[in-house]
Amino acid sequence: MKALVWEAPRSMAIREQAIPPVEAGEALLKVAYAGICGSELSGYLGHNALRVPPLVMGHELAGEVVALGDGATAHNPALAEGQHVTVNPLSFCGACEFCAQGLPQLCVKRKLLGAHRPGAFAEYVAVPAEQVLPLPEGLSLRAGALAEPAACGVHIVELAGPVEGADALVLGAGPIGLLTLQILRLHGAARVFIADLNPARLAVGAELGGEALDPGALDIVKTVREATGGRGAAVAVDAVGAAQTRGQCIAAVRAAGTVILSGLHEEAGVMPVADVIRREIVLRGSFCYTFASFAEAIERLARGEVRLDPWIAEAPLEDGGRWFDRLLEGPGDVAKVLLVPA
Repeated sequence: MKALVWEAPRSMAIREQAIPPVEAGEALLKVAYAGICGSELSGYLGHNALRVPPLVMGHELAGEVVALGDGATAHNPALAEGQHVTVNPLSFCGACEFCAQGLPQLCVKRKLLGAHRPGAFAEYVAVPAEQVLPLPEGLSLRAGALAEPAACGVHIVELAGPVEGADALVLGAGPIGLLTLQILRLHGAARVFIADLNPARLAVGAELGGEALDPGALDIVKTVREATGGRGAAVAVDAVGAAQTRGQCIAAVRAAGTVILSGLHEEAGVMPVADVIRREIVLRGSFCYTFASFAEAIERLARGEVRLDPWIAEAPLEDGGRWFDRLLEGPGDVAKVLLVPA
């Protein structure tokens, strides 16, 4: 099979590899679409210790079940060959305290497809059967490939708590920011302010119902505070992960409001902790998703309630390296790149 292999920082190449064997309890999928994630961009640059070359990345996917290993249906009775499916790419032990609480994303032994084992930037991928999720009838493989990033957005809003009638702020109009914007609106947020330095992506946020704020033309914090009568937003989401955007979220949120930190652009940075203390701001990290958030994401996609079309670019697997470079240099109005192996 063809596979896109990350071989060194800023170096990817198409290689011929053996189709992965289907071990007991696994399913073999023929990949239809595999999305490029922002975390993989940092990996591509060599800035992410989780990913070590040579590696086949790819954890956002949809495809068809072509083979089932021994005992696969014991792990997942819903599976059958020929099904159209997506995948929860996080594996978990099922026995630790976090798994017992329904928080597999915090499992002490968690592993990620496309990081700890070969991922979906290939014609075929083998995955544990319990991580495979059938797509509802009528949900296309193309839309199904958005389930993983959509689940990230759903989980962010889960952690934000009730937002009905409240104003929210999202910094970053990349895929996670755009999906979070839509989920906030579906949960009844009154207004969702969205900011991004990329004017094309900011325009996408406006078309999806956000109140677009251009950081190059105005003061984000001042504008949000003025628009909310001086109080600030009830919820602020940092989908960038820079010291500046984290600080802006804290400054723009109201007293006793909630700041959700999702972006991982910078591993560490100075934060205005005294402001957090004095105004009793709640800081929450958001990592991946729960079982419930993944299920909600699939339902929302199936009902057509969240989307990234028409700002999705499809590209042959062979063009993957060039798209990684383009996304780093400036994506324009491309909200998601889906690589197509066949």
